[in-house]
Amino acid sequence: MLISGSCHCGNITFALDWKPEPTEIPARACTCSFCTKHGGVWTACPTGSLKVTVRESSHVSRYTFGTGTAQFHVCSRCGVVPVVTSRIDDRLYAVVSVNAFKGVEPSLLRHASATFDEENEEARLARRKRNWIADVEYVETGI
Repeated sequence: MLISGSCHCGNITFALDWKPEPTEIPARACTCSFCTKHGGVWTACPTGSLKVTVRESSHVSRYTFGTGTAQFHVCSRCGVVPVVTSRIDDRLYAVVSVNAFKGVEPSLLRHASATFDEENEEARLARRKRNWIADVEYVETGI
């Protein structure tokens, strides 16, 4: 299943090739202060692939906090955060916002809460390697 998504203005877009075809899509509402304030609800398909395209990189801010091991890609034009990346062992991993999806049947989403406050950095990176999208292409096409 090919899932497309974007920020509100379309500066940051993504195409997630979810394999195999999902019967449901986990939608994890992170309880950290950043995600709570931004309505962050994330998903990943570890067996899928993701292509992120940025039209104007000058309109993207990368925000990190806590362990500093994840970058929230914030469109500075519209304020939406459609993707989060983490570089682990020289490989780029990612999750995408289900709120940025286009044309996905809402009944496919299985909503749950997710709290990671008790994780140390090593456990956090190991979880991302297991659960996040590992086949990620990040392309900036403009300035």
